[in-house]
Amino acid sequence: MYLLISFSSIFLNGEKNIVIYFCVFDVVSQVDMQEMDNAVNQVKKEISQRYDFRGSNASIELGENNVKIAAEDEYKLETMIDMLRTKMAKRGVPLRCLELGKVEPATKGTVRQELTIKQGISKEVGKKIQAAIKATKLKVTAQLQDDQVRVAGAKKDDLQAVIQMLKAGDFGVDLQFINMR
Repeated sequence: MYLLISFSSIFLNGEKNIVIYFCVFDVVSQVDMQEMDNAVNQVKKEISQRYDFRGSNASIELGENNVKIAAEDEYKLETMIDMLRTKMAKRGVPLRCLELGKVEPATKGTVRQELTIKQGISKEVGKKIQAAIKATKLKVTAQLQDDQVRVAGAKKDDLQAVIQMLKAGDFGVDLQFINMR
């Protein structure tokens, strides 16, 4: 159950009732998978057109929460990762969401690597966010819910101050602020 805040007076049958609403927003770390798919498709197209990748066995595939890259050598693998990061940046996908796996040898002398797409806020990061919000001494509360942090307060100005503080801080993940009401 969540309360929304806004101070207003309601007169019913000559009596004055005060209704209190909380302003709320959620702090999340999400990746737009459609934009990620577009970035991977752009890398595929660039691989097919680049001279240094002609005739090579380079491939890139997007899974549900990972990207699988295969190439003939580690140099081409690194080049493909760099191309992916460039395309992600152009499309507004946060670069911090990629966690590089180790380079593994594959068949016929090729190498492969799996990149994990991190989504959601872990419990450790959520606790750091809660501690940072408490340290501001603003009249807001922060609750850790699964992979997001819900922040509630009486004034929108306090919530906006919390958002500015979180944007300025570095928590190791890319933060988005949604459901502001």
